[in-house]
Amino acid sequence: MRLATVEIAGEIAGAPRVVALREDDLLLDLAAEAAARGESTAAFADMLTLIHAGDAGLDHARALLDGHAKSAPLDPNAVHYLPPILPVQYRDCLVFEEHLANCLAAFEKMGGAKGAIPPVWYDQPIYYKGNRLSFIGHGSDVIWPSYAEFLDVELELAIVLKKKGKDIRPEEAQDYIFGYTILNDVSARDAQSKEMPGQLGPAKGKDFDTGNILGPYILTADEVAHPVALDMELRVNGERWGGGNSGQMQHDFGAILAHMSASETLYPGEVIGSGTVGTGCGLELGRRLAPDDEFELEIEKIGTLMNRIVKP
Repeated sequence: MRLATVEIAGEIAGAPRVVALREDDLLLDLAAEAAARGESTAAFADMLTLIHAGDAGLDHARALLDGHAKSAPLDPNAVHYLPPILPVQYRDCLVFEEHLANCLAAFEKMGGAKGAIPPVWYDQPIYYKGNRLSFIGHGSDVIWPSYAEFLDVELELAIVLKKKGKDIRPEEAQDYIFGYTILNDVSARDAQSKEMPGQLGPAKGKDFDTGNILGPYILTADEVAHPVALDMELRVNGERWGGGNSGQMQHDFGAILAHMSASETLYPGEVIGSGTVGTGCGLELGRRLAPDDEFELEIEKIGTLMNRIVKP
C-alpha cells in the first residue's frame, strides 16, 4: 500500500485524514470507508495511530482498499498533502559514497579545506539528528531562509519505524520498518560550509522552517524486499539533474538500525533518512536553486515529491 496524510482543500477546521492510493490513482479515506461499512475507525486517527495498531491495523486498511468502496474517493488534486507522519524523532545519514566524494570536492572549491573520505565513514553509518518540527508535505512551498544565498535540494530515501527496539541486529531490520518514503533535506550550502570547520552540527545549514520535506506517500515495507534497490531521480523545472539507486548505499538500513540502536531505544514513528544519493543534489553538479524553482524527487514504487522554493 501507499499511504498518505491529507487535508481536504477548502475544508474549514477539517481533521487530517489517513488515505490509501487506489489502483485508479484516487485516494481512499480509510476512516470514512470504515465508517461507511460500520467498522471501527480507531486505527485511522493519524499515521502514528495506524503504526501503533500493528499488523491488525494494516490488515484492516488492506481489506478496506481491496473491497468494493462504499465511500466517495478523494481526488489527489483536490487535497493538501501533509507530511505522511510528523516524525517522533528524525535522523539523517550519509551513506552514498559518490555523493560524499562529490560534495567534499565542491566544498573545497568554495574555499573549504581539502577533504578525503575518512576511514570511519566506511566502518559505520554517519548520521545527525535534525529538526523534526520543520517538516512540510508534497506541494507546499519552501520559504528561502533569510541568511542564505545558496539553496539546494537533496534526494533521499527514508524509513519510518513501526516498533520499539534496542540493540537491533542487522538481519532484523525488516521487522522494524513500517515503510519507505521520500525525503528532501533542503540545505543552505553557504551556511553549511561556514559551519563545517567547527566540527559540530549541521545546524543552520539544515535547520530552518519548511527545510525538511516528506512524502507524498509511505510505501509499506511488505511491497519491497530488504535491502531495497529503488531507482531515484531529481528534476528541477522539469530538467533531470541527477539520481541513482538506493542499492548503492554503503550501509543499508539493517546496518543503520543496528548502529543507531546500540544501547539506545528507537521508537515507532521515527524517520531515518539515507542521505543523498549520488548526483541527487545541485552541489555535486555545480548548480544551485533560484527563487520559484520547482523540484521533483521521484523514487520508484513510492511516487514523486514536488515542491517550490519561494524567496520573500
